[in-house]
Amino acid sequence: MTGYKSKTLATWLAFLGGGFGLHRFYLYGFKDAWGWVWAVVTLVGLQGLRLHLTQGQDHHGAWLLLPVLGFSLSAGALAALVYGLMPDDKWNARFNPAGPEHHAGWLTVFGIVLSLLVGAGILMSAIAFSAQRYFEYDAESSEPQANSERLSQ
Repeated sequence: MTGYKSKTLATWLAFLGGGFGLHRFYLYGFKDAWGWVWAVVTLVGLQGLRLHLTQGQDHHGAWLLLPVLGFSLSAGALAALVYGLMPDDKWNARFNPAGPEHHAGWLTVFGIVLSLLVGAGILMSAIAFSAQRYFEYDAESSEPQANSERLSQ
């Protein structure tokens, strides 16, 4: 980890490309294992989106994998919040110990606000979609039992 690291750039990379670990690669380099884990998890979630678009939302793989994409993207937004809200002196001690100090400005604040708005929306959507599909699937699977019980009476 060498060179100057901008808190503003890290915040925006986490917000815009956090699902692919771009902020981790910026801060820790391409040898960072967590950056690669984030990228793989997001690609798995994108497979769920592909299934959703091609096979419909009733496809089991779609409703199992699509929330993974939502959680991955919202985790990137959370990372943007963590980086953006970190005090400048703590940021500089961690990422710029010997180099020039970074002082956050309004671009960092806008990144924080957008991360909070978009990340919360994505997270709520992922939770709502997965819960809806789970309960619909549960209702559909218990429906034949209810019909057979009615017929036996």
